[in-house]
Amino acid sequence: MPLHLLLFIVNQHYILYYYVKHKILEMAPQCINSISSRLALVLLIVILFVPNPTLSKKTIVHGLNINVIDRCWRRNQDWRRNRQQLATCSVGFAGKMSNNIGRDLKNYEVTDPSDNAVDPKPGTLRYGTTMIQGKVWITFQRDMTIRLQKPLLISSFTAIDGRGATVNIADNACLMIFKASNIIIHGLRIHHCKAQAPSSVMGPNAKIVQLGQVDGDAIRLVTASKVWIDHNTLYSCQDGLLDVTRGSTDVTISNNWFRNQDKVMLLGHDDGYLRDKNMKVTVMYNHFGPNCNQRMPRIRHGYAHVVNNLYLGWTQYAIGGSMTPSVKSEANLFIAPKSGNKEVTWRRDSTGNKNSWRFYSVRDVFENGASFIQTGKGGAKPHYNRQQLFKVADAKSLRSLTRSAGALW
Repeated sequence: MPLHLLLFIVNQHYILYYYVKHKILEMAPQCINSISSRLALVLLIVILFVPNPTLSKKTIVHGLNINVIDRCWRRNQDWRRNRQQLATCSVGFAGKMSNNIGRDLKNYEVTDPSDNAVDPKPGTLRYGTTMIQGKVWITFQRDMTIRLQKPLLISSFTAIDGRGATVNIADNACLMIFKASNIIIHGLRIHHCKAQAPSSVMGPNAKIVQLGQVDGDAIRLVTASKVWIDHNTLYSCQDGLLDVTRGSTDVTISNNWFRNQDKVMLLGHDDGYLRDKNMKVTVMYNHFGPNCNQRMPRIRHGYAHVVNNLYLGWTQYAIGGSMTPSVKSEANLFIAPKSGNKEVTWRRDSTGNKNSWRFYSVRDVFENGASFIQTGKGGAKPHYNRQQLFKVADAKSLRSLTRSAGALW
């Protein structure tokens, strides 16, 4: 095999990395004695010092300008050997995900991209999220695209960790967290999700669950708590990209890339669902755009800390709400569209004076004519505990801090 072709394989296919390196080391003595000895020697040096492709620039970051979540794990070159370190990196209202690691944790690898909604077989994603009791950490053997037959229900104490593989969930049903807690969703590409008719699906604890009509959302939380959604790429779904509804709370949505969508993120079920008054959600380090219209997020009743996000325009609005929610918009970068509405906020008044709602902007940066109408009195502090607390970055640094938003593979 020509030497230049071997080098190409090294650069393009990390699966063959060690094989190629071994072969070139074998060839080196012969090449050094040949006419192309100098070339072989140079190539040998390159191979010996080329970084392991599994630790790509996307993953390992040596610079200082990296957000607090990524700093916790992406500088660790041995992260594959200690995947569960990720659970200690979350901040915001989800807090640390320490309940997902430790004693009795089971590791499960997805090897089969097929799906059976009511009788999942070992090796499939649905088997890992529903059939295994207790704590489970799910990884993926290889790149794959999963077309779910019906919505995927996720059991409590489940981590779906897509790092190291390009994992697409697309073109039909998508993810639902229903009456579950302590869940991590990391590193997935979820797109082109479609609405689903009422159906039976396998649910937590290996029990069949009857689902009603399901909208075409990428990820939907229903009466869920302590959920961390990090480093996913979400786009082009029939309804919305992310819904947090029906009493769900203690949620952190971080480092995601939302794009090509009308309705992006809904926090709160409907105007009449009063349990959402207790909802607390942190939205941080996300990249919104291009081509996002509205709901980044839209909040009903509850509280949202929207902090250190990058907004690449909007059509109707960026942050909106109804039913007297409280919103602290802190150190975000809002880049208004070139034409049309440049106001960040939107309010729908159903019960009273919307000018009394607590919509605050603190240290936000506005570009291209963007504006933020503030209302209310008394502040809107998140009151984080020690496990939730983090240092807010300067909004001027967000172009670099959100540069790696979305799935890393």
